[in-house]
Amino acid sequence: MFQPTGQSSKQKHPKVKVLDPDIDYSKAKSVHSISSWWGIGGIFIVLVVGNITNYTNSHLPDGLRNAHLTHFPAAFIAERAWKDLKILNDFGPKPTGTYTNEVLAVDFLNREISYIDQLKNRNQQLVVQNQIVSGGYVGVYMNKSAANVYRNVQNVVVKLVGRSESTSRHALLLNCHFDSVAGSPGASDDSGSCAVMLEVLRVLSRQSDVNRYSIIFLFNGAEETPLQASHGFITKHPWAADVRAFINLESAGSGGKEMLFQSGPKHPWLIEAYARAVPHPYAQAAAEEIFQSGVIPSDTDFRVFRDVGRIPGMDFAHTANGYRYHTRYDSIDYIPLPVLQRTGDNILALTRAIANGDELGSTERYAQGYMVFYDFLGLFFVSYSADVGLMINLSVVLLSIIIPFLSLARSTSGTHGRQIRSETMTGFLATFLGAGASGVLCFFIGLQLDAIGRSMSWYSSTNLILGVYCCPALLCQCVVHLLCNRLFGSKTTPLSLALKVQARLNGVNLFWGMITLGITFTGYRLAYIFMVLILCSLCSSTLISMLGLQNTVHKWLLLHMLFQIVALAWSTQFYHILMNMFVPITGRIGSSINPDVIVGTLATFATLFSCSYLTPLLFLLKKTDKLIGELVAITLIALVLATSTHVGFPYRDDAVKAPAVQRHYITHTVRKFYDHNGGERYTDAGFLLQELDRNAKKTIEGIAMPDVVTPMREIPACDKELFCAIPFYSIWHQVLFENYWLPGPAPVVRQAVTVEIPTPIEFNGQRGHFVLLTAGVESEPMNITLDVRHELKKYDGPLVDLLVTTTHWEYHKEHTPVFNRLLARVPGWAHVVPSVAAVNSYTF
Repeated sequence: MFQPTGQSSKQKHPKVKVLDPDIDYSKAKSVHSISSWWGIGGIFIVLVVGNITNYTNSHLPDGLRNAHLTHFPAAFIAERAWKDLKILNDFGPKPTGTYTNEVLAVDFLNREISYIDQLKNRNQQLVVQNQIVSGGYVGVYMNKSAANVYRNVQNVVVKLVGRSESTSRHALLLNCHFDSVAGSPGASDDSGSCAVMLEVLRVLSRQSDVNRYSIIFLFNGAEETPLQASHGFITKHPWAADVRAFINLESAGSGGKEMLFQSGPKHPWLIEAYARAVPHPYAQAAAEEIFQSGVIPSDTDFRVFRDVGRIPGMDFAHTANGYRYHTRYDSIDYIPLPVLQRTGDNILALTRAIANGDELGSTERYAQGYMVFYDFLGLFFVSYSADVGLMINLSVVLLSIIIPFLSLARSTSGTHGRQIRSETMTGFLATFLGAGASGVLCFFIGLQLDAIGRSMSWYSSTNLILGVYCCPALLCQCVVHLLCNRLFGSKTTPLSLALKVQARLNGVNLFWGMITLGITFTGYRLAYIFMVLILCSLCSSTLISMLGLQNTVHKWLLLHMLFQIVALAWSTQFYHILMNMFVPITGRIGSSINPDVIVGTLATFATLFSCSYLTPLLFLLKKTDKLIGELVAITLIALVLATSTHVGFPYRDDAVKAPAVQRHYITHTVRKFYDHNGGERYTDAGFLLQELDRNAKKTIEGIAMPDVVTPMREIPACDKELFCAIPFYSIWHQVLFENYWLPGPAPVVRQAVTVEIPTPIEFNGQRGHFVLLTAGVESEPMNITLDVRHELKKYDGPLVDLLVTTTHWEYHKEHTPVFNRLLARVPGWAHVVPSVAAVNSYTF
């Protein structure tokens, strides 16, 4: 017999059968209760595990030096790769068409490959070709098409001939790009990958055993333009027909681990080779599905090889420190030996495995189905087919719900099934409502921070996210659980507190199980993320049942927490992956999207994902006020820091070797407009300033002071000129970013003309065609003919508007004094990419 907590032992109560003496009558507390301080302890455990996973996400192996060659003659030597990288880095920015890219970088690669050839093993054969190629294709960006035309871009191509060359010319392709964007040395994106490939070529060429299949090393000189040199290789190089699989090395950050984030399509043997060979796994099928959804504003040569070449492959990229991506800080200063060593170890091992495996000889035989793959903290790698994944997900979800229910029912001798179901549904409802309420709260916080001008306060101080968004989310989820307990929880349940909490935890299983099955049956492989979380709960509940610990005092809780530490390691790993990837991206997505809403949503999800199996434990606390009070205090402190102190300032320079810059593009522009008779209508000049993040407008206005900038769509040219007569160089910048115009004197600029016709697009209420033309090695001017047909008889008026924009990058020597003074006003915590452009508008 027992009486509910808070009632005097002298009162009369209805007789209800219970499972154990649940009340310490002297203190009117359940014997299953724990100290209120354990609420704070739970937060501490989450933070400790989160710091451990942050360390494992960034931990790298020691780099090997030349002195290690004696002991490791067949190993990747990071010091040699680093020396190659330093030379490429010291050339400075290498946009396609510049002297640094077309001459210095190409000469270095040819010279280094010549050295490798001279020192190769006598059994090996190297063949080198320099490809200068022109071509074009129509690409689709942001659901808008554009012609992508290139002239005389360069590839340096090396073949390490395999044993099968005389009978079957099947080959593995390794690809990197040595060009960079303007204003960036491109040490990580992508010279580091080229240095890795040079060292892989060096190591393989010095081994006595010849690989079974040939390996083609493609050093391409026009990826940022975008994806042009790889297109030139795969469509026009004679070796392209031999390629049966590829490995693409890229970067969307600076340093850190390289992640396998795309594979296939299909061809599960590639993942199996990765699982067998790679010593330092870091791969997530979820990253593949997220990237291919288009939410990340980037693309790689993987697309060209897959879509144009119809070749399966694997895409690797460094994703850490995306703040430095495409800025002056993507330099060798931030690429230590361990970064190259880890990537080199993995790519060398994977190259050997594929080039000597059976699959490359007949890849279509193995092109069956998709793979689910993931690593756990880099400790081990898991992969299985999508069909097996469906069965695993279904089994884990069903067992995670059924086993706890049967276990709890057995512990009550089968007499309280209804009460167990009721508590399970209460746990499910509280988790569901808590998720929604915390999402709404974080959305509101994001709106308010943006409204008071403190957007992106967490950008360079990412720990603020924990206080500004994660703590409010957890606080809201706890409050919702308490409210659901008050509204729906039974006041006279015969279940002990231990059984009641375990039933609530089964409600959490039900919540994640429904999500897992929903994602699984819609065909997405990323359901494994939630399956692993549920699996940890299933393991603990199964052991609790087997050992008969359901109604013990604290023993079941200890077992539950042991498995939740594993679950926390899994979930906080994804917190770091998401934040490391998406926080830097918010600095380059334009001003139309509130980045606080993005980060708040991610933080809400990560909090629920990490703490959902801990939140129901708050009912074990003797009092919840300490936990609630701490969460409120942390939230208030974080909001004060974010809104009222310099901690909340989003940007920083490299004073502490951790730059997080605001990005700017400023184009000094001269524009000339001609009528259909060839006469000049008018000419003007000024500066185009692009707004790349939510706070950029304030900086742009400060740079322009005392003058005032005008939004692009408000300038007079936007009412009647094609594409507003603005010097766009990509559909991406045209569609997404707001732009501002500042009148000024004309620049010094060389003239040029570019054209080819893709599908028309809509912009500013007009239909037009967008053509991008890139020039590599200097050549003779192009002659362009435009044929226009119409059905109007005896018509002698204008037929077509032609807007020709010529943009010059790395044009510093030609900057005017006025332009230099404007650039000097850019703050030190900002990164600016200057350019000079000429716009000519014709009517024919």
